[in-house]
Amino acid sequence: MRFNRILLSATLIVVALVIQVSVLARLQLPGAVPDLVLLTVLGLALVYGHVGGALIGFGAGLLADLAPPADHAAGRYALVLCVIGYLAGLAKPETGRLRSATGPLVVVVGAAIGSTLLYAGVGALVGDTAARHVGLGGLLFTAALYDLLLAPFTVPLIIALARRAENDPLGETSPTSKAADVSDGWLSSGTGLRIGNQRGGLRMKAAKARVARAGRIKGVKRL
Repeated sequence: MRFNRILLSATLIVVALVIQVSVLARLQLPGAVPDLVLLTVLGLALVYGHVGGALIGFGAGLLADLAPPADHAAGRYALVLCVIGYLAGLAKPETGRLRSATGPLVVVVGAAIGSTLLYAGVGALVGDTAARHVGLGGLLFTAALYDLLLAPFTVPLIIALARRAENDPLGETSPTSKAADVSDGWLSSGTGLRIGNQRGGLRMKAAKARVARAGRIKGVKRL
């Protein structure tokens, strides 16, 4: 991952985790807790794709596992968000632009339900049966509801920030890709730089010069 992606992702994940632990977790809402970290991972995965989504999800989940008051084994939520980030990244549009809000909202609902089921499944494997006592059905419904209500205020902002950082030519690490991005920006900004037209003009001038030279040589021979 490039430096600008790492810096932006780490900043957003830390801010989301602090808000979730210090504010959202203390609201004492019935059922699940609104998962701002999950929404942050989804927004970044929709821009960076499945590989970036998996890496960001693993890092975010690991921080959530270690953040107090953690009451489960470390690595459990990291596995969940790694899988969710990978699957959400597969929904990234090929053009990089979302045509409507329906797709992201469907991804949010699916991720909320999927993360809850996966978290409960991993907990059952390690002997944690808390989900059975709370009620899995209620957790699924409230998790999907809370995340769906919170998504319009968070996911579009995260996607916009990620795209802005992605289009920043100063954040590129490769000189070749950096030059290509700057050239694309110049060509789209209307500065008058047209490399292809310049090459075509030079070729045309060279061809005309050869024709004129050949004409002069033929004229000399006729004399």
